[in-house]
Amino acid sequence: MRFYLLSLGCPKNTVESEGMRELLHQAGYQAAEHPEEADILIVNTCGFIDLAKEESLTALRELGDTKGPDQYLIAAGCMAERYDLEMPQMVPALDGIIGTRRWAEIVTLVESLARDQKPGVVYQLPQPAPPHPLFHPLPRHCPGMATAYVKIAEGCSASCAFCTIPQIKGLFRSKPKEAILIEVQELSQQGIKEIILIAQDTTAYGRDRRKENALPSLISDIVKAVPDLPWLRIMYTYPQHITPHLIETMALNPQVCNYLDLPLQHAHPQVLRRMNRPHDTGQIHSLIARLREAIPDIALRTSFIVGYPGETEEEFHTLLEFIDQIAFDRVGIFTYSQEEGTKAAELRDQVPQQIKDERYREAMALQQGISLRKNRRFIGRELQVLIEGVGDGISMGRSYRDAPEVDGMVLVQDELPVNEFAPVYITEALDYDLVGYAKGRSTPR
Repeated sequence: MRFYLLSLGCPKNTVESEGMRELLHQAGYQAAEHPEEADILIVNTCGFIDLAKEESLTALRELGDTKGPDQYLIAAGCMAERYDLEMPQMVPALDGIIGTRRWAEIVTLVESLARDQKPGVVYQLPQPAPPHPLFHPLPRHCPGMATAYVKIAEGCSASCAFCTIPQIKGLFRSKPKEAILIEVQELSQQGIKEIILIAQDTTAYGRDRRKENALPSLISDIVKAVPDLPWLRIMYTYPQHITPHLIETMALNPQVCNYLDLPLQHAHPQVLRRMNRPHDTGQIHSLIARLREAIPDIALRTSFIVGYPGETEEEFHTLLEFIDQIAFDRVGIFTYSQEEGTKAAELRDQVPQQIKDERYREAMALQQGISLRKNRRFIGRELQVLIEGVGDGISMGRSYRDAPEVDGMVLVQDELPVNEFAPVYITEALDYDLVGYAKGRSTPR
């Protein structure tokens, strides 16, 4: 039998999709490039915000409308976990459901569908569930890839008023270090050049087991376990949990990219209080100063929500001033999404969509200018670039400043080997991207 797997949403979903794909391969199933070639159709859904839910539903319904009588359609992932009871009504052509906490049983679900499925019945795995797959090394096979995400924890124990993740994923649970080390070693042996550590909050790693500073220790052990790994990148770090030990560990290990992702969500204390987030912005200023002092060329990324319930013009302009003062290398701006079941959804003074959209555009325009100024500082410098694609005499890649899919690119005036590093001399800066030529292979045009 053949399966078609469509992965939507964040890198955490990508990891689980790769795990399901490998488990199906090990069970003798073959991947299909197109839905019409497959017996099993799987959509690993995202259910975090309304736009993501709509994308997931659209994908499921489109596959349901075109699937043949001998094909099975499965909804997996976050939306399947959050709306398991409502999914059959949302997608009438659905045959099976498997949530985020049981994705490692995908083979069992597929085999049950093929053996027992009855027309009009949406199959779900019976209880009880086995131990979460988080606690074992994740089977990974990444042919033709240079970058791989490694999930070091599952769930979230924070109580941000706008977020549905604890409802979907449960409380924060750290993956055993031994399982992580096995996983990164296997990935390195496959030729992976960049490993990105992810979790809902990577800096909370080990705290559920009463281990302080467990993330710096994990980073040090990874560096020892895979000494030839060129890049180790850290994403989704909670600012209040970034310790001097973590900063020192990053500064002392050249394999660790001089890059840190700090999702701050806002900069006005009152908005942060309503978000149920830490609201001491003075600590953020101090943290960023320490990071830049210890790692002078560090690239800092953050994300903000505009239009949160009750956000006034004054509070919004405080955010703009903060963005201007800090001058982050990368910023993601999101308009607030009113999610059912969250405390924020019940707050009064919901901001009209038109105002949210206007604030989004204003914040993005501000950051665009900052990004261009930051990029111009790299003109005349040489950067190591991981090449990810080529065509028409141009190569596209990323420097240490760029995480996959969310940050900028480096455009190189030459066709270079894909999934390899190249020294690139930067000649031009765009709003979000850099342009250059490969040292030793060509001259600037």
